[in-house]
Amino acid sequence: MELLCCEGPRVRYAYQDPVLLRDDRVLRNLLTCEDKYIPSCSYFKIVQKEIEPHMRRLVTTWMLEVCEEQMCEEDVFPLAVNYLDRFLSAVPTRKCQLQLLGAVCMFIASKLKETSPLSAEKLCIYTDNSITCQELLDWEILVLGKLKWDLSAVTPYDFLQQIFCRLSLPNVNVIRKHAATFIALCCTEEKFLMYSPSTIAAASVCAAFTGLPTEHLEHIWTKTKLVSFLHELTNVEPEYLQSCQVLMEEVLQFNVTENPSSKVENGSTPSTPTDLQEIHF
Repeated sequence: MELLCCEGPRVRYAYQDPVLLRDDRVLRNLLTCEDKYIPSCSYFKIVQKEIEPHMRRLVTTWMLEVCEEQMCEEDVFPLAVNYLDRFLSAVPTRKCQLQLLGAVCMFIASKLKETSPLSAEKLCIYTDNSITCQELLDWEILVLGKLKWDLSAVTPYDFLQQIFCRLSLPNVNVIRKHAATFIALCCTEEKFLMYSPSTIAAASVCAAFTGLPTEHLEHIWTKTKLVSFLHELTNVEPEYLQSCQVLMEEVLQFNVTENPSSKVENGSTPSTPTDLQEIHF
């Protein structure tokens, strides 16, 4: 009798459960619960005295870079940002503590979603050792207490799973990848705090779909048909969905044209804000 040995660096993840993905009760529960985890969009004015929007943008961009470099699961970053915003919605925080808070949120989110979570030592290194492991662990307890240990937050990524399992599209893997990129972009911008996770997920699908070459859309889907489908699925009004998509395109265009660290694969310039190309922030 032979034994199967799976030792080695490869990490194995669980397969997606088609029953959970296609069960309408799961989608309804997500839509019902999402409001519970939406942070205040006005905490900069009401709660925070030192933290400003551009500071949040800097720390969330740093968090995204850490998650990408460590090849975290896609849902780690939006979940960590949700923890960050919920904490900032309730607790006045000094600007010198913001990176520590971001590191703690990634620490907690990776424990919830990763097979091999980020280590405290590694996160301290990513802060250029401006924080200590003990500070990270102390703040972990603080953040967990302020979040009331309610960590299973609903994020746009959860709806992305539900949408694509019900949607037959050409180049589905490409569209899904770029929709996830739009979601990550939204997480770094405070402008999207006013939108629910379901709205951001649906708008990201529309934005990614818009970038498909025209020949791939014939006899399959039109934008009007897609918006109608997403409205029936998520109950998001088409006008509201459109406003979110337009804001996504504006933010993406700004990042591509104004941010010197933004790179487009092969050095080409997208023909439209949502032209599907490899974009690295």
